[in-house]
Amino acid sequence: MTPHPAPPVSGPIAFSAEQIAEVRRLQSLYPDRRGALLPVLHLAQETFGYVSLDVEAYVAGLFELSPAHVHEVVTFYTMYFQAPKGRHVVSVCHNLSCHLAGAPAIIEHVKQRLGIEPGETTDDGRITFVSVECLCACEAAPMMQVDDRYEMNLTPEKVDRILEELR
Repeated sequence: MTPHPAPPVSGPIAFSAEQIAEVRRLQSLYPDRRGALLPVLHLAQETFGYVSLDVEAYVAGLFELSPAHVHEVVTFYTMYFQAPKGRHVVSVCHNLSCHLAGAPAIIEHVKQRLGIEPGETTDDGRITFVSVECLCACEAAPMMQVDDRYEMNLTPEKVDRILEELR
């Protein structure tokens, strides 16, 4: 399970000169430079591994925003991780279409299979499990995303095969 609170990011929290140039380039693309906040948070997550409170404060400084504003953005979106994530990320949709098509049973099955709750990472650091609002494939519900691939029309048996591939 993921420890709480998240450990601090190791090393200094600062972008390279090239990354700062990219931040400034992204900010220049928008009439209000805050429009670049999401891609800069992606850059921060790539660079530091996850978006800790210290990383949020660093990014806030780049935008002259409060750390609280950046924290609100980070906690709103499921694509940002506030703690180290596993080697694989398994996201199960729980929105209305998936819910009606059996997502609660799929989520429960994944919980039992991995021995963790949504938002946690297995003890071996292999899999982070999250339940997300929407993965945009209502016609193929229930569904999940595993890393960068989408798995649709899930059954417990199909979930077992998918998870076994991640071991």
